[in-house]
Amino acid sequence: MMLPRNVLIFGASGLIGRFLTDDLRSRGFQVTAVARKFVPAQKTSPLDLERPIMTMDAVALTQMLCERTIDVVVNCLGVLQDGPGSDTAAVHRDFVQRLLCAIKASGRAIRLIHISIPGVEKDDLTAFSITKREADAMIATSGVRYAILRPGFVIAPAAFGGSAMVRAFAATPLALPTAESARALQPVAVEDIAATASWLAARDVDEAAANSVTWDLMQKQPVTLGDVIGAFRRSFGTREWPRIRVPASLLTISVKLADLVGWLGWQSPLRSTAMAELGRGVSGDPSAWMSATGIVPIELNLAVPRGATIQEKWFARLYLIKAMVIASLVVFWGVSGFIALFVSYDAAAGILNSHHFPLSLIAPITVLTGLMDMMIGVLISFRRTCVFGLGWGILASLGYMLGAAILTPDLWIEPLGALVKTGPAIVLMLVALATLDSR
Repeated sequence: MMLPRNVLIFGASGLIGRFLTDDLRSRGFQVTAVARKFVPAQKTSPLDLERPIMTMDAVALTQMLCERTIDVVVNCLGVLQDGPGSDTAAVHRDFVQRLLCAIKASGRAIRLIHISIPGVEKDDLTAFSITKREADAMIATSGVRYAILRPGFVIAPAAFGGSAMVRAFAATPLALPTAESARALQPVAVEDIAATASWLAARDVDEAAANSVTWDLMQKQPVTLGDVIGAFRRSFGTREWPRIRVPASLLTISVKLADLVGWLGWQSPLRSTAMAELGRGVSGDPSAWMSATGIVPIELNLAVPRGATIQEKWFARLYLIKAMVIASLVVFWGVSGFIALFVSYDAAAGILNSHHFPLSLIAPITVLTGLMDMMIGVLISFRRTCVFGLGWGILASLGYMLGAAILTPDLWIEPLGALVKTGPAIVLMLVALATLDSR
């Protein structure tokens, strides 16, 4: 059996891609990890490469395969829903088409390991699942050596998307609506996905058992989403807590809001595509996979370790609060600026006038500070500019406090304590900055 040493992973910053990268490297494979962007903590090797994957044509992809003498390509790329910077057709279908052309043009005997989704094609209702199936069909008819892996609900040490939301419900006194909690699914430990990728990468390139295969990767026994949450409750020590069941109508509203903020760059796991895919079912038959590889899937209760660490508990408890913090800051800055400009302009200008500001400066200062407050709210609302908005908001708040201390010190003791409340607002913005990372 030949042992291919050079593996190329696309989407290496994601939940599955990052785990596969680290696992295959620990097994002795030479892994080139490619992503559009890595967070600083993920860049652990000179072989972690940031590349504009979606704009790379087949020629550029071919050059990468040849220059690095790649033997195995693992495609972990995926986006849940269309939005700014996210195009399901471009990521799932068009990129795979270029990748297949590149593999053929390279002249190398390369095996493609493609991460797809489980389920039955006739149930595909979303752009996510439809474009995933289109990519599967292209691969199956391409003539390229391939293995399509269809993981169930992924349980991993890291938390992102749906797995983060599951942890949030497990660590707080909240419960999903009955219908959603009863959704059947088949989980898989990310370690089993990595073991499968390693098994395939170690096979001879012409070994029939590892070519032209499509496998469902998941435990055999179906469980419910409530069971998955229950396993994490056991880990967090919250199984005996009383629960407040979220009304189905509130969940529906949350999904609509999640779709809306998705256009601002926030990738909530509660978007409509996620709920539709959950309703479609996360199930399959792992028998062919287990028989070919000899892998016995890790069951749910073993995949979720007992005794969560304090950092895991903090993350889970803060996950839902993070969204509330960001939303409250957007409203705080936007509304305060709007009120100063359009509702209580005379009162805002009167404060400056009562402290003997030059008449020529009162209107410009009132308008500019109101516009600045509203702009800070807008910046915070967009994911890409949120960090700048928070930083600007902290500086503006400190400026207001300092300016008041020098020019209008009596405002510090006014009955409603507006300036006193600025301190907690700064702390809230620091909390938002501390929890802003999603990977």
